[in-house]
Amino acid sequence: MTDAAPPPIPARYAEPLLPDPERLAALIDLARPARRIVAFTGAGISTESGIPDYRGPGGLWSTGKPPTIGDFLGSEETRREYWRRRQETYPELLAREPNAGHHALVTLQQAGLLAGVITQNIDGLHQKAGADPDRVCELHGTAHAVRCVACSHREPGVDVQRRQDHGEAMPRCPVCGSAMRSATVLFGESMPAEPLVRAIDLARSCDLMLVIGSSLVVQPAARLPLLAREAGARLAFINRQDTPLDEAADVVVRADAGPVLSALAAAVAPGDQPG
Repeated sequence: MTDAAPPPIPARYAEPLLPDPERLAALIDLARPARRIVAFTGAGISTESGIPDYRGPGGLWSTGKPPTIGDFLGSEETRREYWRRRQETYPELLAREPNAGHHALVTLQQAGLLAGVITQNIDGLHQKAGADPDRVCELHGTAHAVRCVACSHREPGVDVQRRQDHGEAMPRCPVCGSAMRSATVLFGESMPAEPLVRAIDLARSCDLMLVIGSSLVVQPAARLPLLAREAGARLAFINRQDTPLDEAADVVVRADAGPVLSALAAAVAPGDQPG
């Protein structure tokens, strides 16, 4: 299942948006003295791997209303459609590969400059690129695990996919028989406390926060850059689009994450570049 070639990257994301050289130089100058960088990543870092963002073509908002936690718990029809869609889309997610942005962050980590990654993404691409799993804080959970809604029993996503492929349309918990779902945060559901506490600690202890590919509209995660700034950190935003917090940033680079982070890693951690 994981040996298949990755699906083609949608044309919208195939052509890179390159950074303005002056903005890139300003970002590198900002990062040179930093010794405890934290990356805050959103959907925009993964679009270069072919994973649609939420509001782009193929994203949740263009393919229909995403289910809320209330919908899932209260409707068998919703659960059936949820599992039908997961069985169809999960193999494609498994086939996606990290891009240059993910790998550049790993380079910064290996150089001892990146203290951690706070991510709103559920795709696991930071870990797939080689990031230390203990230093990746997944605010919205992961698509690569499935959990019971009653007893919290967890199973690897690939194992549950095999169960579906063998005819189990709506997998049930093998421990208590209750419904199961991906270990992700659904709309209308509170964010788990543990990763949020970890993220707040990272934000308050960094000296530079790189905000990468996040719209900064989903709370409470969107407040993390402000917490970092209030604690004395510098802020750099790398994004294709404007965000509500752009005025709070020291540097805003309007570009794709891959080319920007690759140039940044080459400048501040030149001895740790792959190859």
